[in-house]
Amino acid sequence: MQKQQDDPRAAMTGRTVHEAAPHWPRRPRPKADAPNIVWVVLDDCGFAQLGCYGASTETPAIDALASRGLRYTNFHVTAMCSPTRTCLLTGRNHHAAGMGYLADFDTGFDNARGAISPRAATLAEMLREAGYGTYALGKWHLVPPAECSPVGPFDNWPTQRGFNRYYGFLGGEDDQWAPELWYDQHHVPPPQREGYHLSEDLVDRAQEFLSDHLSATPDNPFFLYLAFGACHAPHQAPQSFLDKYRGRFDAGWDAERDKVLARQKQMGIVPPDTALAPRNPGVRAWDTLSADERRLVARMQEVFAGFTEHTDAQIGRLVEFLQKRDKLRDTLFVVLSDNGASGEGGEFGSVNEYRYFLGLPDSLEENLAEIDKLGGPWTHNHYPAAWAQAGNTPLKFYKKYTFGGGVRAPLIVHWPAALGEAGLRTQFHHAIDLVPTMLDLAGVPAPAVYRGVEQLPVHGTSIAYSFTDPEAASTRETQYFEMGGQRGIYHRGWKAVTHHRSGDDYDADRWELYDLQSDYSETVDRAADEPERLREMIALWWREAEAFHVMPLDDRAQARAFARDPATNGRLHFRLYPGTRLLTPVTGPNFALRPFRIRARIDRAATSEEGVLLAYGRRAAGFSLFIQHNRLCFDYNLAGRHTVVSADGALPTGAHVLGCEVTIEKDGARAVLTLDDQPLASAVLPMAFPAGFGLLSTQCGLNSPSPVSDRYEAPFRFEGTLDRVDIELGQANGEAIAGLWEAAVRSQ
Repeated sequence: MQKQQDDPRAAMTGRTVHEAAPHWPRRPRPKADAPNIVWVVLDDCGFAQLGCYGASTETPAIDALASRGLRYTNFHVTAMCSPTRTCLLTGRNHHAAGMGYLADFDTGFDNARGAISPRAATLAEMLREAGYGTYALGKWHLVPPAECSPVGPFDNWPTQRGFNRYYGFLGGEDDQWAPELWYDQHHVPPPQREGYHLSEDLVDRAQEFLSDHLSATPDNPFFLYLAFGACHAPHQAPQSFLDKYRGRFDAGWDAERDKVLARQKQMGIVPPDTALAPRNPGVRAWDTLSADERRLVARMQEVFAGFTEHTDAQIGRLVEFLQKRDKLRDTLFVVLSDNGASGEGGEFGSVNEYRYFLGLPDSLEENLAEIDKLGGPWTHNHYPAAWAQAGNTPLKFYKKYTFGGGVRAPLIVHWPAALGEAGLRTQFHHAIDLVPTMLDLAGVPAPAVYRGVEQLPVHGTSIAYSFTDPEAASTRETQYFEMGGQRGIYHRGWKAVTHHRSGDDYDADRWELYDLQSDYSETVDRAADEPERLREMIALWWREAEAFHVMPLDDRAQARAFARDPATNGRLHFRLYPGTRLLTPVTGPNFALRPFRIRARIDRAATSEEGVLLAYGRRAAGFSLFIQHNRLCFDYNLAGRHTVVSADGALPTGAHVLGCEVTIEKDGARAVLTLDDQPLASAVLPMAFPAGFGLLSTQCGLNSPSPVSDRYEAPFRFEGTLDRVDIELGQANGEAIAGLWEAAVRSQ
């Protein structure tokens, strides 16, 4: 047998294979003891919303990981989801990596492209090059809307950013009962089974991916990135989990904050002298609420708690899977949240948060009427802001803010093979520190050049030193924060922070100063007694901002929505074919605050042939043009409030053009149904179609994953012959584009 040569040139020597030495290139491998890596990323889970951080909610699976691992009490993230996920996956600060704000907007500046820069290779890309199997599931939200298309470009989808396989949803949130799912790079319907729930599906698919990996490449380590839609609204879970918490929160949010803080002190999560931050602006004292108000908002918190525990149960299933396959010991298992709890539910929450997205008024009476449906398939609910503050105990404010309630997050690390004694870790660290930690432990260097592109340096620092030494000094001394003009800076135990308002002069912002070593919850402003320190901190913020490409600062609210690539604007005519699904108002039609006309060319052999011709949206909101019982119908669903236009006369068989025209009138709008361009029926609509439906899709010839109208079941595919559907859009006013901004911000 001829000996294999390491030099590939050796394979070229000799005139025949009998004279030449064969060569096979070496496959990449990380170091011998490189761990498997699992990251579980929770969404909008506040600092105090897990049992092991003091919550009343039961999270036994996460608590068990914490009891055998490490809990970090000084771990920080950015204040919103896309930026934090960018930090987590690249190890670079989010502005430098191109995600200064949300994936929903490319503002034309390199610090806010709505996508991760090719100069910032992801952990998945780096580990895959070293021989890891890489798998992503769940929420992505790192693709700009112009690329959320069934035909790409796919450059910023998970499968093009280092993950071998992907299963999940692309936007900021999704319906847990009927999500808009993508498998690798193609759309798939949710599995058709009784009681389907997204969190369960994600863990099922994670087990499938890992089973394939362990069967095909058992000697290779894996990196699994599991990003639940939970605990982001809509808060939805099986009824048994919701019922478990009945009556648990009847004492209200003020009492809950006191109970949680007492537990945190007992656990050592916070220092014994920690004070509760004052109520956030707009949060009422519990005892000022009426009996009906208390009944409603207590139920909303019960639903949130049930949703959280249901998510924990799925994490438990994944842990059990790894344990049964003897992989848990050698797996570095991380659980964290992307930002603080969400205060976007307002004073009383909502049974349908699309009302909030769309700026529609909500009412206590409407919400009470739906109270028993909360958490189920027919609601899209969000709890009040006051419960979010309780979920951030003892901190103030919420996600989007650079105060503790927005940026201090739970972090749990479990790794039986290598961790020291289980317990708490108090070192200051940030989301950018996890990538260098994983690279350090895997023995994988960050490349200076990746795919021909010179790379940014990794900005984070490994936290591995803290795994075995709880008393070690923090290796991270400084970290800036910025989110939509909100600013903050941490340096050696001190924090300076502003509450900036859009349009205000940055130089006129009032900076607050906190000594986090003695004031965990940022309640004692030291700006007046430490003016020199504050000046130094502000100057440091500007230096860090310059170094990490935070400029130009962008605090625009609605105006940011106008800053869109001109190449993505202005299309007024769309032709859709049966089965087409266009995801966003950038790649698909934007119906907001403008007139529009729909014309469907059909051919029916029998009057019994029915189904959807065109639909936009889902159960929570949208509209649908469909044939049912041989009548043409249009259901205009404004966040659960339906206006249905139905033609009186029966439809003829054969080839015809069926349509609907929506016109905007002085005090609202009108819908006219047509047959061969002749009016069949019309009705007044309560308002022009509002802006802000985000990643709801336009679907031709069917309506899925859930029905816009309660008159049929999804997908209600059209049974006749549908040649095409043409959509003509009128001109929109500025409010339509501005509404996209408002809704995107609200839905994060």
